[in-house]
Amino acid sequence: MKIEGKNAVLELLKTDKEIDKLLLLKGAEGSLGRIFALARQKNIRVQFVDAKVLDKESETGRAQGVIAFVSDYEYADLARLLEPKEGARFVIVCDGIEDVHNLGSILRVAECAGADGVIIPKNKSAQVTGAVVRISEGAANHIRVARVPGVNYAVDELKKNGYWVYALEAEGEDLYSCDLTGDIALVIGGENSGVGALTKKKCDKVLSLPLLGKVNSLNASVALGIAAYEAVRQRR
Repeated sequence: MKIEGKNAVLELLKTDKEIDKLLLLKGAEGSLGRIFALARQKNIRVQFVDAKVLDKESETGRAQGVIAFVSDYEYADLARLLEPKEGARFVIVCDGIEDVHNLGSILRVAECAGADGVIIPKNKSAQVTGAVVRISEGAANHIRVARVPGVNYAVDELKKNGYWVYALEAEGEDLYSCDLTGDIALVIGGENSGVGALTKKKCDKVLSLPLLGKVNSLNASVALGIAAYEAVRQRR
């Protein structure tokens, strides 16, 4: 897998993940100095290449002068993700998030809001790729992502483990009236279909954000960000 972009690679270098090699743009040692220094500290092989080589290797067209070569993303085990811990637990479940930009943004929100992890289904969902890592600004390097057979399976497991599971959808209860201080999971639906009907029935509640304008929906990652930080506010 290729990780591209300054922030994504820099965050990757802060982890203990094994990096096969780095491609750095010739003459960019100044702007990429911190990345180069960390790579040298960790004895990572660095190749300086010209722009044509970097462009050829780039999968996103936004390498920003650096590409890291790593093994494929390692998903977390769901059981490990749901283990008891000190303090309230908080996970996010993606139901049909197929757009890599939305998944990358969701991972960034989840990491910034201190979530314990994100759950995605194996099918009908974007997976964690190099593009998702770049879009997440490297947050994907720091948050655990569990991949499950299906969203309903995940909801059942969450409830068995003591979580309150809330779907974020239209025509539900007011988000701001809900107690989000305990062990919670927020289910965010896909760009077009939202949270599935059976999944909503399995959830403890459907929560909604007030929409005061003429548009009747928010982007998935934006809606999640608002809900996640309401949980953060309540827990402080």
